[in-house]
Amino acid sequence: MNRAEVAPAGSDLPRTPRQRALATAAMLAQNYPAACALDHANPLELLVATILSAQTTDERVNRVTPALFARFPTAADYAGADPGELEELIHAAGFFRAKARSLIGMGRVLCEKFAGEVPDTMEGLTSLPGVGRKTANVILGVAFDQPGFPVDTHVIRVSNRLGLVRVQDPVKIETEICRMVPSHEWTGLSLRLILHGRQVCVARRPRCEVCVLESWCPSSSLRAGRAGRATPKPATGRGTGAAGAPGARPSPRGRPR
Repeated sequence: MNRAEVAPAGSDLPRTPRQRALATAAMLAQNYPAACALDHANPLELLVATILSAQTTDERVNRVTPALFARFPTAADYAGADPGELEELIHAAGFFRAKARSLIGMGRVLCEKFAGEVPDTMEGLTSLPGVGRKTANVILGVAFDQPGFPVDTHVIRVSNRLGLVRVQDPVKIETEICRMVPSHEWTGLSLRLILHGRQVCVARRPRCEVCVLESWCPSSSLRAGRAGRATPKPATGRGTGAAGAPGARPSPRGRPR
């Protein structure tokens, strides 16, 4: 979609962090689905895939999980898994030994405390090995349709560039954005910020020229160009010289003979 077709008019640009947060949620909803990139068919599969996604890409996880899900369909299967077999199946996801321990521990706790089912509360989810607040928010929002705002590296980067927050701590970012946006939009906004961060607002060279949020983004690389065109420096009639100092003598080559 062309950026000019969806950007608001200059007089309607959001100015405060709350205004930008609400405008961002609305604009991204017009341009991205609220889609989780991890392939799954039930809460357990999403939980396993999210644990595996730490320090790797969703694409790599999705290459690993079909065989894994077929071999270990229940929490009891993970609880009784042979570590070597599990490590071999998830090897391509990286950190396979630590992740295998987390999956086995996760299966055991699910069987011991939750009758083999994935809990639908933050407290229950974060009691599982390998599950932190970000993973729990993914499960709550995507698997159980409960308000949750997962904060990953993309959300941290994009939310700071947009001026929604000025912190790097994931919990503080979650708290601040959730105060500005209605709870029913939390999960969708997070998922769309992740997609936007992957496709447009990338880490090294953000693609500001195609960004649907560029017109109000305080970090836009296009802002300097607009400001330069709007306020050209007036000519003073005095040379700057090689050193660039005002009033420096002009070069002898430029003097009339």
